[in-house]
Amino acid sequence: MRVALVHDYLSQHGGAERVLKAFHEIWPEAPVFVLFHDKKKIDDFEHADIRESFLAKLPFGRTKYQWYLPWMPFATERHNLHEFDVVLSSTSAFAKGVLTRPDTLHISYCHTPTRYLWTDTHEYIEELKYNRLIKAALPRLIYHLRLWDKMSVDRVDHFIANSGTVRNRIQKYYRRESDIIYPPVDVHKFFISKDIGDYFVAGGRLVPYKRFDLLVQVFNRLRWPLIIFGDGPEESKLKKYAKDNIQFVGRVSDEEKAKLLSRARALIHPQVEDLGITPIESMACGRPVIAYPVGGATETVIPGETGEFFPSQNWESLLDTILHFNYENWDSAKIREHAGRYGAEAFKERVKRYVEDRYDEFKQGLNQCALDIR
Repeated sequence: MRVALVHDYLSQHGGAERVLKAFHEIWPEAPVFVLFHDKKKIDDFEHADIRESFLAKLPFGRTKYQWYLPWMPFATERHNLHEFDVVLSSTSAFAKGVLTRPDTLHISYCHTPTRYLWTDTHEYIEELKYNRLIKAALPRLIYHLRLWDKMSVDRVDHFIANSGTVRNRIQKYYRRESDIIYPPVDVHKFFISKDIGDYFVAGGRLVPYKRFDLLVQVFNRLRWPLIIFGDGPEESKLKKYAKDNIQFVGRVSDEEKAKLLSRARALIHPQVEDLGITPIESMACGRPVIAYPVGGATETVIPGETGEFFPSQNWESLLDTILHFNYENWDSAKIREHAGRYGAEAFKERVKRYVEDRYDEFKQGLNQCALDIR
């Protein structure tokens, strides 16, 4: 079984890249097809056979890749996959649109239907820091990309969703069924600490939809210690309004993150995510999660056992929940046990079995077609 891996592009570390890395560990000989690979930002695939599209050869093709958005569907279709039996794509954008032979099985692991085409179109345009002329032209471009995106769905034989939330989106926007396999979390890198500090913690990319602004509003009022890890375009704005009890520590290593999470009173997760890896990492440290009950958090956080929910996505609701939160009243071992179901090894076993089973079914179908023709 000759396998090829396809990913949108390699430009940042995130959950999608963890999934691709796990795929590569299952099939280390499989080449990885991407639009481009920024090696300065992503150095995890040094032993992989990375095959970039022609976009990588264009001026600033790896750094200012947004300029080439109109060309990305065409570049994706230029990936030559004719020598492979199975294509496994990892996508939240273009990778599912690759062209394959009739006797090639295409399975797509979907992190989400493309956000700026379906769920967040208006917010995406409003938040872009471009002039009015460019913003005025974007809706027409997005319209054409949306048509291509919908068409590309028909090129996939089986969809895997990374959560129930994403499965529902795939059904709504693509009208396709999908199977759920939760993404991998390196739970073995996290540990339970005997000593709990006096701080709460939050983290991730500092972008508007993750709602770190709610945390700043709440902890400015409480004046309790809060540590925020991660970086992003909202960092300077958040720092400007945060008081001195809120500490921004920037991007941290896995080891530093484990220490922060294991000693925190709780992780606060105010955003809506497709699944959310950081809450699972917090639970792998035996620490509870205070989350907004929409999206992936509803699948990973069990109220009263592994965390609590705040009902409305505003600072008043979050403040009330934190004030009534008892950080000592939690069974750390039970919380960590719950996180174990999302481990990387379990993920790789499920994916490998899924691909092999679907391929066996696919071959049987091809053989039956050949017999019918005879």
